[in-house]
Amino acid sequence: MKTFEYKGYTVSGSARKGLVEAMHPKAARERLSRDGILVERLVVSGTRAKRISSEMRGVLYRELSALLAAGIPLVSALDTLIKTPEMRGVEGILGTVRDHVREGASLAQALSDSRAELSRFEVATIGVAERAAALESVLVQLADFIDEHERMREQISHAMIYPAIVLGLGVVVAIVMLGFLVPRTQLLMGGLSASMPLLTRIMLAIGNGLWPWGLLALGGVVLLLFGWLHHLRSRPELRIRLDRRIFRLWLVGRGYALVVAIRFSRTLAILVRAGIPLVEGVSHAGRSTGSLWVESLADVEAEGLRHGATLADTLRRITPLADLLPGWVEVGEASGSLADLLDRAAERCQAHWDRFLARSLALLEPVLLLVVGGFVLLITLAVMLPMFSLSSAIAR
Repeated sequence: MKTFEYKGYTVSGSARKGLVEAMHPKAARERLSRDGILVERLVVSGTRAKRISSEMRGVLYRELSALLAAGIPLVSALDTLIKTPEMRGVEGILGTVRDHVREGASLAQALSDSRAELSRFEVATIGVAERAAALESVLVQLADFIDEHERMREQISHAMIYPAIVLGLGVVVAIVMLGFLVPRTQLLMGGLSASMPLLTRIMLAIGNGLWPWGLLALGGVVLLLFGWLHHLRSRPELRIRLDRRIFRLWLVGRGYALVVAIRFSRTLAILVRAGIPLVEGVSHAGRSTGSLWVESLADVEAEGLRHGATLADTLRRITPLADLLPGWVEVGEASGSLADLLDRAAERCQAHWDRFLARSLALLEPVLLLVVGGFVLLITLAVMLPMFSLSSAIAR
């Protein structure tokens, strides 16, 4: 039995789309025809890669955990989720997952084969949870982790709204004043640019070159940026080097390190509770951080755990985490409550991050206002100084 996605019309002409189960396409078309649906397109579900949003993944894991905890078999639980309104838009992926599970695959393998764009960390965690018979609890922890990750991303996005508005307004003001207002001043002066103040002549040169040369420069920057990004994608070592330099940037590096530490500690806490060995757990936690440098360091340093190194010593050799997590981990290893201490370390780093974000915004907003205000002041002076000179000349 396979799941097919269809798109068609009813006899009355209204559009319909959805899922249908059948042994083969002909049987699917016959079943839909009996239901009064004329099929326009019919494909096996899961043939195209599809991204599941963070919010949707959190809901999926949480509801699947609740169904499994109620004693419902996995195939029936997936069938129930497909019919749930909250899963609208990902029914095809869930149908493919259900087909693979029905054929004997594990949930992790079915998710991996369904072409759903999930992180390696999620698939690996679900796989280990299935082997440890702790799928229900781990799914809830995964949902909590995804929700926290999404909250942090929204926090960053919302924090950047005001600076982006100020910066965008500054760009618009620059274009209008340099492109229109300053050249008008030259016309009023009768073209006597030689007698204009130096500041006005500089602004005129910028304004006159804004449209022809500014557009060419912008196009060149865009082309160079695309070429550079393509070069980065083909050279992993360059991406790791760039990621490493971000940690060294003033102000930005500290915030990046805090975000990486939060993700690493929360992920490792989930993996430890799921019973994953620390060697695998450190590698998976490194991948969840979003930092290629931390991921490469975690893969290398995790091998030391096979030879008797402690987790605290391992984290001290992962440079971005060395000042944030080893102390908490050392206490957790000594007390036998590593997962709980990792959660507390994440909460502590989260508190540091909240303060860091508030202080950074408190510094960034006035700086942007001063930059934009200073630029407007320069434009105003460039326009007014010739007027003052002209008035003085007329008065004499």
